[in-house]
Amino acid sequence: MTTLLMAAVLLAAQQDLRTRIESAPDGIVRMSYAAKEGVCGNGRNNISTHRHGTSRRDGWEHDCDEGPVRVALDVSNKRVYEIRTYVGGRWRDVDTRVTDLGTVSAKDAASYFMALAERTERVKGDVILPAVIADSAEVWRDLLRIAKNDRVAREPRKNAVFWLSQEASEAATQGLTDLVDDDTEDREVRKQAVFALSQLDGDQGVPALIKVAKSNKDPEVRKSAIFWLGQSDDPRALALFEEILATKR
Repeated sequence: MTTLLMAAVLLAAQQDLRTRIESAPDGIVRMSYAAKEGVCGNGRNNISTHRHGTSRRDGWEHDCDEGPVRVALDVSNKRVYEIRTYVGGRWRDVDTRVTDLGTVSAKDAASYFMALAERTERVKGDVILPAVIADSAEVWRDLLRIAKNDRVAREPRKNAVFWLSQEASEAATQGLTDLVDDDTEDREVRKQAVFALSQLDGDQGVPALIKVAKSNKDPEVRKSAIFWLGQSDDPRALALFEEILATKR
């Protein structure tokens, strides 16, 4: 299948789900789909992207149910106003204002929520979360695009940067660095990108943070980079601190 044809198929799937949601009567629209491996939750306000919380020594394990992902949308006049995401637990009957779409494709759901995050209207709740925990969905390229798009609202952009830190690969790291260095971007978004660099596995973000701390034009962004370097216990960070303090003598 050609790249162009694949893109057309994905767009059609996304539009189909969007049509089903926006054609529902005013009220709550809910759906379920498969969760990414390792994702679990308590059915309420806790979702973990890496199943943990066990103790082999004590034989203890906290309650964290594996998928599916369950999403509830508040819809009015064909527009989504609020989104709530759960893992674990179960739906129950509430009233006639609920439209249940049943089980949908995880990839289609991820595509829909990424597109929703890029729209200009504001939506209460984390629109990106249900996309990044969807099974078999590779979304880091979408996250980079959202993080760099100054037409997107601040919260989705900050959330995109945060999830990039969780999904980060070498390619995404370069994108985060570019975002921090762009002084035309919103300061809070750039500071979130600094935080994301600090969360990369194996201290791979340390060199980029050092560069930010030494040369970024925005003092608030430099201060943020220095703070997160201080949390790293990396000898390169200590060397930088020594260098900075030496210049003040």
